[in-house]
Amino acid sequence: MEFAPRAGCPLCGVVSSAAHNPLSSPRSPVFLRASPKDPEILWRDDNFTVYRERAYPISSKGHIIIAFNLHVPSIYRLSSTDLPLLVTLKDLATRHLHALVPSGSPASTPTVDTRLHIAQDSRFHIGFIAPPFKDSKIPVTDHLHCHAIIEPFDLAGWWRAIAYGPLAWYAIDDLIAEIRESVSNNRVKSGYQNRTGAPIDMVPTAGARSGTADGRLEKIPGIGRSDADLESGEAAPLSLPSSAIPAQIPAGIRV
Repeated sequence: MEFAPRAGCPLCGVVSSAAHNPLSSPRSPVFLRASPKDPEILWRDDNFTVYRERAYPISSKGHIIIAFNLHVPSIYRLSSTDLPLLVTLKDLATRHLHALVPSGSPASTPTVDTRLHIAQDSRFHIGFIAPPFKDSKIPVTDHLHCHAIIEPFDLAGWWRAIAYGPLAWYAIDDLIAEIRESVSNNRVKSGYQNRTGAPIDMVPTAGARSGTADGRLEKIPGIGRSDADLESGEAAPLSLPSSAIPAQIPAGIRV
């Protein structure tokens, strides 16, 4: 099996623990922890496992890690077929960051653009640490995972901050836009004002298919396990409804 779990990989361990972790109840779907050392799992579906970074967060406001369930080694294994998967990842990260924002704060009641999936907030940072850089406290470099963080980066320190700065940080908006640009004639790169309101963002599957000049489609295998469900907007069988994301987070743990 391509991208099979690897023995000794910390993130493969987190994904495995979430897969075997029963929900507390159908009405209140919160993942149970067998011990305080277990990761605080917030979400698990067919493609991603989401947990809150308690041991070494870089922000006191919130630091979430979204791990790919498959042992994908890097962002460079992603293709245009995976664009719907990346859009889903971005929406998933944004929902969980909103859940961490205290009620009544400016970010908890953002201005929503109804054309988009979920409202964006300028204090939210969602993206990847591009190799060869890494976070010295979370030094996993061969299992693809996304960081979702709320400003400020007050716990990072100057050395760790390099991994989350312009030299190493690969924002998910940039990644989605550059993949789209690589398979189309459209100039859709991010980096300009109001990028999150770009019309192309209304079409999550934009750029996910490529073909030849005579109209033949070229199907590039993606890493997602349910591309058809993702493209149609359906949740994966193991997904939790967005209303089930806990508004308050349990006591801290170490991952």
